Amino acid sequence: MKIPKKMHVLFGLSMVLAIPAARAQQGSQTVPDRPGREAMPGMDMGDDPDQARAAGKTANDSMADHDMKMSPHMFMTDLRPHNAADDQRATQIVDELRKSIVKYKDYKVALADGFRIFLPNLPQPIYHFTNYGYGYEAEFHFDPEKPTSLLYKKSGDGYELVGAMYTAPKSFSNDQLNERVPLSVARWHEHVNICLPPKGTPLRDVNWQKFGAEGSIATQSACEETGGRFLPLIFNWMVHVYPFETDPNKVWAH
Repeated sequence: MKIPKKMHVLFGLSMVLAIPAARAQQGSQTVPDRPGREAMPGMDMGDDPDQARAAGKTANDSMADHDMKMSPHMFMTDLRPHNAADDQRATQIVDELRKSIVKYKDYKVALADGFRIFLPNLPQPIYHFTNYGYGYEAEFHFDPEKPTSLLYKKSGDGYELVGAMYTAPKSFSNDQLNERVPLSVARWHEHVNICLPPKGTPLRDVNWQKFGAEGSIATQSACEETGGRFLPLIFNWMVHVYPFETDPNKVWAH
């Protein structure tokens, strides 16, 4: 699918790692409406690429661990009751994904097929190789064989494939997410309550103990006091899957 240049740029800034204000209660069946929802997927960062890179870096860092945890900056769906039908559907998704991406164990094949490394020059625990065409398609339908991103660890002079990431529109309810990947086996997540550093701050100068998806600032008022930019929601719904794991409990990130 050929994507118009303007749309490609917008999506590129947003879907790499593709938030509501703090939820008073976490519903187990639906996700509340969120203010400020954009018509286009992802996030509007205006004309400041440094802010976009900061958002992407901090979200990427918060997803470095195989298992993620709920926090003031991370909202995760509840696990639904286990059932055999969901297990069968999830197994089919993993099988289809594994067969489709095994060729990408050679990361150069992924690059040749249109996947792009997010922040390649910045040391990261996990590197997202993103296919923006697949990410755009994921706004409209789910194809287990076309993950938005491939997950790699640095290995010597190259990269080791460890998993993949699916995305879904930020407007999706839990039921809609469940139609893609069963909520009884996986927990979709969103990055919420993010305070980005003041406009124009170089990434190397950011105090990440205060800002970003692992920083201490998690409210709009505290963010504004520092001159930062508060974003209640960045990027789309995401879920990680590790199809090469031999332990079934480690295939879907929790």
